[in-house]
Amino acid sequence: MTTVETRPGARAWLGLSVLSVATLLLAVDNTVLMLALPQLAADLGPSGTELLWITDVYGFMIAGFMITMGSLGDRIGRRRLLVIGAAAFGAASVVAAYSATTTMLIAARVLLGVSAAALGPSALALVAGLFPDARRRAMAIGVFTACFMGGAAAGPVIGGLLLESFWWGSVFLMAVPIMVLVVAGGLVLLPESAKGTGSGRLDLVSVGLSLGTVLPLVYGLKELAEDPGQVAAYVALGAGLLFCVAFVRRQGRLAEPLLDLRLFGDRSFTAALLILAGSMVVQGGVYLFMSQHLQLVEGLSPMAAGLWMAVPAVGLVAGSLASPLLAGVFRPGVVVGAGLVASAAGFAVVLAGDGLVALVGGVTVAFLGMAPVGALGLGLIVGAAPSERAGSASAMAESSGELGIALGIALLGSVGAAVYGGSVTSPHAGGSLSEALDAAAGLPPAAAAALVAEARDAFGQGLLAVTAVGAVLVLVLAVLSLTLLRHLRPIGEQSQG
Repeated sequence: MTTVETRPGARAWLGLSVLSVATLLLAVDNTVLMLALPQLAADLGPSGTELLWITDVYGFMIAGFMITMGSLGDRIGRRRLLVIGAAAFGAASVVAAYSATTTMLIAARVLLGVSAAALGPSALALVAGLFPDARRRAMAIGVFTACFMGGAAAGPVIGGLLLESFWWGSVFLMAVPIMVLVVAGGLVLLPESAKGTGSGRLDLVSVGLSLGTVLPLVYGLKELAEDPGQVAAYVALGAGLLFCVAFVRRQGRLAEPLLDLRLFGDRSFTAALLILAGSMVVQGGVYLFMSQHLQLVEGLSPMAAGLWMAVPAVGLVAGSLASPLLAGVFRPGVVVGAGLVASAAGFAVVLAGDGLVALVGGVTVAFLGMAPVGALGLGLIVGAAPSERAGSASAMAESSGELGIALGIALLGSVGAAVYGGSVTSPHAGGSLSEALDAAAGLPPAAAAALVAEARDAFGQGLLAVTAVGAVLVLVLAVLSLTLLRHLRPIGEQSQG
């Protein structure tokens, strides 16, 4: 039987470029601030607590409001929400750049996070709407994912270049012209994809329960990553889980839920979501230890460490672009599963090798292998949902990534810390390599050298343990992909109906 294939025109590809630029900026903005912190602290003089709020509140707001914004986009229109979010993000960037007090900057970062939560799910849902054909939708989402990964890698580099010539506020101002482009391009190029079914109103109780679920979970995981013995972190996790139970029960009773639980009835949706979250656990933990190794063991500057860390991100970009082409010939479950097996091989290189090249090369291969999870997994998640729920599905995909990274930093960070603690004997070693280096600064030269050598060796053992756990996890995810996604045909066959 001959089928008519819907071919997207130039307007669809231009629309994709607008959405890709938006997601690239969000990724840059998530990492670019770190290099500006010393200048910012010298200018505004924040306390330690205020500095933590400046760095953390952006991610908290994104995670907390993602589900709400995805559902809101389904109700009022995804293009409308994208344009509102882009305009708000640009305005908040100006406020952040010219903040005269830490309170003003924290408030601006809150608005930036909420605006980013509006942009993310709307952009992904609009990409899916622009490309109804499965093959081209997979390619478009691959490009979209590659831009996000590229932005994360470019953040420290762009920040370093700006800070060499301008003041710390420049890292925020770079968003303004890009968001003007997103607003203009969105209004001109993007069609409104939401059908606007139902009353269009959000259940505010569900919004509150959603925030009560996500924010304590993210906070608790973050605190556990810094100190596994914190009672407050476990209290936060417990509160988040209780709110989660209440949230799920309420969604099952509502005619227009904030999150449609029926989405989980689709095996492809649930499996892709689980595999995506699991891969983010591995990426989050490994990236944390790699960044610390480059600066604390190799002694690289933040700029040099950022450049080395950009190499695995390039692997993610390349894999994201290649994955849709492979899935056009082979089954998506096979592409994802084979990639995860290759990822385990990359981690094996780190375990067997020695030195900076082995570490960066092995992690690059590992991240290249994990790239199909994002590039194809996002498409599977959004494609499995009804068109009127694409925003909610996109929000679930992006929320699972946020929580996966936080969980990876907490769990794998605890593994590494435990191995470090069991490998050191010096009373000055503390609970981390950074504490040992600080302690060494106050010791005689010979004792300091011995402490630094022991602490760095112990940290290396922790890094290897994290890598080994990562290898095991990706192999488990490979088995899940090859079994739970085996029913999916190659994307080329899906396009033909």
